[in-house]
Amino acid sequence: MRAKLKSANIWRDIFDREVGAIGIGAMIVFIAMVLVAGIAASTLIQTSSKLELQAMKSGTETIDEVSSGIAVFDIIGKKGTSDLKYIGITVRARAGAPDINLNETIIILSDGATKCVLLYDGWTTVNHYNSTVDTDDGQLFGTGDWDDLTDEEFGIIVIQDVDNSCLQLTPVINNGDKVLLTIRSDSGGAFNRETAERTEIFGRVVPEIGSPGIISFRTPPSYKDTIFDLQ
Repeated sequence: MRAKLKSANIWRDIFDREVGAIGIGAMIVFIAMVLVAGIAASTLIQTSSKLELQAMKSGTETIDEVSSGIAVFDIIGKKGTSDLKYIGITVRARAGAPDINLNETIIILSDGATKCVLLYDGWTTVNHYNSTVDTDDGQLFGTGDWDDLTDEEFGIIVIQDVDNSCLQLTPVINNGDKVLLTIRSDSGGAFNRETAERTEIFGRVVPEIGSPGIISFRTPPSYKDTIFDLQ
């Protein structure tokens, strides 16, 4: 009888130890699963936060690109010796656009044979900037020294600027401002020659941020007038 009780106790001890070992193993597995789940959750949270920030940044930049920029609303020209010598491009900021710095704006222009990129350098050349149209007779082509422009430069003539934001060193335009961008076309200028009749001219006025203003016109079939509208 005692032998049977002793044998039963031994088996009970073995069973209890096995059950305890299984319980500890299960706890270790459970803790490991909790740790893995925590790490995975942390990674997912960090990733979602980065994606959210990136989406917000992309959305803001997209809105800036779509809703801001420069608009070209008039282009005029003047005849030189026989063909087109000077080009004046009137621009304004698009509705809702932030301030546009013309120091960071470029003009890309082509006549099909020559392509040029023009920058404003009024900070070094005073006569490339004029705060108003000529006060004596109001003539655009009588304002400033157009002949001083090179094949890498454009000038600025301020037409309307109520808040005086478009200055020589900091030519910034905003809502309501209108300026004329001046270009010389003849020898030494953008195309290094006067532009002949029936020539397709195309290009863009590209601000630092936002949509560019489109330039597209065809020169007249004859230059019977001295000054003429191109667009």
